Amino acid sequence: MNAHPETPERRAALSHRLRAATGLDEAILEAFLRAFYGAARQDPLLGAAFAGVVDWEAHIARLTQFWSSVALMTGTYHGQPMQAHAHLGLGTAHFARWLALFEETAAAHLPPAGAAHLMERARRIAASLEMGLVPLALPRRTSQVSAA
Repeated sequence: MNAHPETPERRAALSHRLRAATGLDEAILEAFLRAFYGAARQDPLLGAAFAGVVDWEAHIARLTQFWSSVALMTGTYHGQPMQAHAHLGLGTAHFARWLALFEETAAAHLPPAGAAHLMERARRIAASLEMGLVPLALPRRTSQVSAA
């Protein structure tokens, strides 16, 4: 296995290639996120999850760092998304709606390659968060013993 050490130069080169391939950069991500979260805050299902956000400018800046790290490999986000969402009481319907609205907004606001790139990552992130945050409703197993 030929592992490459993570260096600032290597990260910058990777980020440069991703920007070129997707048409994404921080300004485009920020504009997209403003449109998406503007719609999400008004959404009947999702809106309540954002009621506790007091400083939207700081929140958008943090979200831009997150998506820049996820989509462009910039390494600008250092946080714990699972813990940040744990108190919200999210369920499967929230994740499905979030993804649908995210995809709709991405298609309307991003270049096609950028939208596809972001959606691939968004689906993985949503699946990971859902797996970690939504309690599994496991059916009860009953053993039936038949008389022989």
